[in-house]
Amino acid sequence: MPLDAPSITEDQADLLRVTLLPGLGPILTRRALDTLGSPRAVLEASRRELTAIRGVGGQTASAIIDARPTIEDRLNQELDEADAMGARLVTLIDDDYPELLRQIQDPPPVLFVRGDINAISNAYTIGVVGSRSATHYGIEQTERFAAALAHAGLCIVSGGARGVDTAAHRATLRAQGRTVAVLGCGLAQCYPPENQNLFDAIASSGGAVISELPMNAGPHAENFPARNRIISGLSLGTLVIEAPKRSGALITARLAAEDHGREVFALPGRVDSPTSRGCLDLIIKGGAHLVADPNDILDMLEGPARRHHVDQTKIESAPEEPAAPRIDLDALSEQQRQIVVCLDSPGSFDEIVRRTGLDAGVVRSETTILELQQIVVRRGGQFEASLY
Repeated sequence: MPLDAPSITEDQADLLRVTLLPGLGPILTRRALDTLGSPRAVLEASRRELTAIRGVGGQTASAIIDARPTIEDRLNQELDEADAMGARLVTLIDDDYPELLRQIQDPPPVLFVRGDINAISNAYTIGVVGSRSATHYGIEQTERFAAALAHAGLCIVSGGARGVDTAAHRATLRAQGRTVAVLGCGLAQCYPPENQNLFDAIASSGGAVISELPMNAGPHAENFPARNRIISGLSLGTLVIEAPKRSGALITARLAAEDHGREVFALPGRVDSPTSRGCLDLIIKGGAHLVADPNDILDMLEGPARRHHVDQTKIESAPEEPAAPRIDLDALSEQQRQIVVCLDSPGSFDEIVRRTGLDAGVVRSETTILELQQIVVRRGGQFEASLY
């Protein structure tokens, strides 16, 4: 794929080049960009400039410099393989990079995406995770919750693994909803191999299959904890269904609650079932909301959000819109109040940033919360405050 192809810019290519350098994970990549100013500056930095980056020692700096002569070949290989898979590159510098994911401490600098990235950006998202060795009860409940939440309009995010993940993706597709699979391998690999048709169906039905890893990266054990942070980072909340005491699903739950400040929900199971022990511990220790019905999740993601996601045919057939809720400005944060007040007349995202003087990332996150509460509504490219 030539670099002048419309699907990739030189800035995107530079960021991909940086991620292919040895020793730079997501956190060090962000520090490198903050310290040196741009991907191009990282690629051209001297050994002294590289070691000025916090966490980059002399050995890593030398390895980066030694790898530069081969980086172009690796870049072209990644782009060719992505092109062959029908995948595109989405980077941290792109406008359509998922905003919830951008807010975590270590967002992936690049994502390879098969399907529609807007499946994430244009919908409220819920992570669904659990045991690879799920019981009949676990599969049954996963399908029940995923189908109901998808029907309510939420995008279901999971990891594409056997057991709960696969059941969540399949139930969402049957409900004609949107789902996103975050893989622990490159997109040119398929793990588990029996899910190839499932991943194809996700990508072709308005959802997405994504990975931060090089296209041919294998499903190595060390990839999956990092994959879990993406599932949590993409999601407003995470539902855990059947998780043993030592489970990747519990890593996702911990990341969601402690690192990302997101909601965590857990489904109770049999008290004598090892596959439910992790969920029960989350509930007992207060690390998750106990849920028994999909409506419990919708209610905890705010009643207005639930109304926003009712069946669209009902919305279209309604004779008139529901009355705007009464808004208590004093109950909002200072930043939320600034956004609401500035929308005394409709405005685009850029206009909100200009009117309030707030950082663009703050505006994105706070408008998401205000939309969930139906205080702010989006009509096309314009935002309106229902207060007015």
